[in-house]
Amino acid sequence: MPCVKPDGSLSTSGRLMLEAVRPGSTAEDVANVTGMPLYRVRSILRELLDADYVSEEGERFTQTEQGAAKVKSSS
Repeated sequence: MPCVKPDGSLSTSGRLMLEAVRPGSTAEDVANVTGMPLYRVRSILRELLDADYVSEEGERFTQTEQGAAKVKSSS
């Protein structure tokens, strides 16, 4: 099941993941915060990257402005 729906809304796991991403987070950091398996975290991070909700530099992730706005609007 996709975490980012075609209309741009997030599934529960997508929202949880996006909320867990802090500036400079690694996939392992996010897995530790969410309790999700690392393979699932990596898959969801790819979806969030494709939706421009997170950015990646090396192996570190940060919410984009669009991602931060999505977190605020889903609270």
